[in-house]
Amino acid sequence: MKVKEQLAIQYGVDSILLKKSYLDKLTELLQSDLDFHNQRSNYSSHNLHSFPAKFPPQLPKKFILELTTPQDIVLDPMAGSGTTVLEAFLANRKGIGFDIDPLAIKLAIIKTTIFNRKKLVEYARLIYSKAQNEIEYKSEYLDKVLKSHFDSRTAQFIDYWFLPEVQRELIALLNQIVKIKDEKIRSFFEVIFSSIIITKTGGVSLALDLAHTRPHRAKIIFDKKHKLLFGEEYLDQNKRRDYVTKTFRSPLEEFEKKFHTSINGLLEYDPARIDPEIRFCDSQQLQLPDCSVDLIVTSPPYASNAIDYMRAHKFSLVWLGYQVDNLTLKRKAYIGGELVSNFLFEELPDFSKEKVRLVSGIDRKRGNVLKRYYSEMTRALKEMYRVLRPGKAAIVVVGSSIMRGIDTETHKCLAEIGENLGFIVPRIGVRKLDRNKRMLPAGMTTDLNSQIQQRMHEEYVIGFYKASEPGPRGIL
Repeated sequence: MKVKEQLAIQYGVDSILLKKSYLDKLTELLQSDLDFHNQRSNYSSHNLHSFPAKFPPQLPKKFILELTTPQDIVLDPMAGSGTTVLEAFLANRKGIGFDIDPLAIKLAIIKTTIFNRKKLVEYARLIYSKAQNEIEYKSEYLDKVLKSHFDSRTAQFIDYWFLPEVQRELIALLNQIVKIKDEKIRSFFEVIFSSIIITKTGGVSLALDLAHTRPHRAKIIFDKKHKLLFGEEYLDQNKRRDYVTKTFRSPLEEFEKKFHTSINGLLEYDPARIDPEIRFCDSQQLQLPDCSVDLIVTSPPYASNAIDYMRAHKFSLVWLGYQVDNLTLKRKAYIGGELVSNFLFEELPDFSKEKVRLVSGIDRKRGNVLKRYYSEMTRALKEMYRVLRPGKAAIVVVGSSIMRGIDTETHKCLAEIGENLGFIVPRIGVRKLDRNKRMLPAGMTTDLNSQIQQRMHEEYVIGFYKASEPGPRGIL
């Protein structure tokens, strides 16, 4: 019996409404190879900037090419770095990307912007030469600018995570970037600036690894000639020096290198492409009409801030005018946050409710954090259902979490929640993560004593299908 006939019986929906070719194709895609380990993912502008836990571009590309046609509307309501929106743009679809993270919005816009490369080269040379001149001859002036650039709390953060030499070079670069009048060109160089700070290895900061939920600060710093710059008191007492040591990187040199590697991947003008729409918007309150989207491809955050986007992003956002305290407030609004006081919880279906009950039995607070996550995702999925056209699909890529020793089985819970809202879930695909290619904690080997490693070696690709008429609720 084919998928269409099985679902017609299971959900009580007339088989004609299930659009055989589309649903069969969706199911086949979900059971195909979704790993993409041997494929190059740094083409076009995808490699412009690191971003925590982003999926490979081949994943949204696969569903976009198979499930939509040119000029269709493709939405990512939690757009992150804009991978889905860029793939929609490259495929001549109308991409829409929403997010509430300021760095994500800036990055997604720049990745889908057409630039005059010659003009960018001219600006880059000017930025580099003038910044170099200030570093060599105006160090006292740069120190004064640094003191006036940050409020006291943000200055403490800067002093803890950035060496004085690094601070001077960064502010010298920023001094030139902010003078650029063209907003898109200025934003492009702000992204290049940010990209030398936010890397898995912490870039030019003292952070050893910005992929971890809580960054660790280097204790020993050497320059390129192996001269000790920082951490003499720690040198003799540490037996694991390789794990706490970092080599000084000049922001000026890193900026120049990053610019030259990035400019080659910028987009070429193509009249067939449709300008995307990228803006601030909460995925739980989508600013779109009912039944207006042809495909959704998105990847929600992990529960309980397992991947803490803002904790990494603030390393560059503080240089771009944001205060530490304001960024902390923004972080509380992100899906998967841990603040549960005065939170509006949703009524969850049975399997999801049981997962919350099990975690709450061990740790009530953690149970409420999980309930918050599933409540937020209920509202997000409800909005996805509303804006999707009948006979179309939402592809949701999620990872599971271990909370107090219990596997939350996020994919099963979200599938159940989606079905409860009217979606049909024909299949959940599984993909193994190439962790060394993504901004995730640690590498390919699994540490069985580490909960964060146990849960981050595979993720799940849920196919949500919106039939012409909703099926019964709570099937999975």
